[in-house]
Amino acid sequence: MQRIMTVASLIALSLGMWLAPIAVAQAPKQASHSDQMFVQQASSGGLAEVQVGQLATERAASAEVKQFGQQMVTDHTKANQELTTLAQAKQLPVATEIDPKHQAMAEQLATLHGAEFDRAYLAGQVADHEQTVTLFTTQAKEGHDAELKAFATKTLPTLQEHLRLVRALAAK
Repeated sequence: MQRIMTVASLIALSLGMWLAPIAVAQAPKQASHSDQMFVQQASSGGLAEVQVGQLATERAASAEVKQFGQQMVTDHTKANQELTTLAQAKQLPVATEIDPKHQAMAEQLATLHGAEFDRAYLAGQVADHEQTVTLFTTQAKEGHDAELKAFATKTLPTLQEHLRLVRALAAK
């Protein structure tokens, strides 16, 4: 009986040695901390852009600011959907609500109307897009996940254009 147990143990050990590399190769690759943080920050920021962009379409005095707000809703909704699909495929969580800083900004903007809204919204958009361009530039250059790097690289020109547009609007 002991001999049977010994043989069975050796067979199990041999199988384990042969199958272990297969199991390791099939295990999902864990995303780096910086990639995970990128997904969280980009998804939260994207949600905020959609929310305050919608406010701009409703509360802005300037037709140009309303148009810019609508562009933010359209562009960031598209980017949010792409990022969510990518993150889900990698089993990475995405933000489902905006962060407290952006929530406070949205609440403040919700109390404003007209030209006062325009000034506050544009100032916030300049600051947010500067931070977002930096976030996406860093991910495009230093990210570990090739698909997240590609997403950042592909999205970056749109974000840079948003920054250029909002700076021009704020200068008027």
